[in-house]
Amino acid sequence: MSRPLVKENSVEQELVKRVRALGGRCEKMALQGRRGFPDRLVILPGGRMILCECKRPVGGRLSPHQISLHAIYKTLGVRIVICRNSADIDNLLKN
Repeated sequence: MSRPLVKENSVEQELVKRVRALGGRCEKMALQGRRGFPDRLVILPGGRMILCECKRPVGGRLSPHQISLHAIYKTLGVRIVICRNSADIDNLLKN
């Protein structure tokens, strides 16, 4: 019997719940007319802001638009994190 697939939405829901538990905000993001923008803007106490792309743990891949846009933002010094599971969320919240 195969294991049930974890969906991207489950990862995103866990991220939102854990950020809120720390007193932060986890805003859903969409940039009108722009493909590839990260899913969430994570704002943590102390002024830390991180763009987060949520992907399902197995088979979740970045699109060419996402790869390109992430590279542009990283060049500008913006922190972008890809969360596929609880361990990735742990790392986002620790660092």
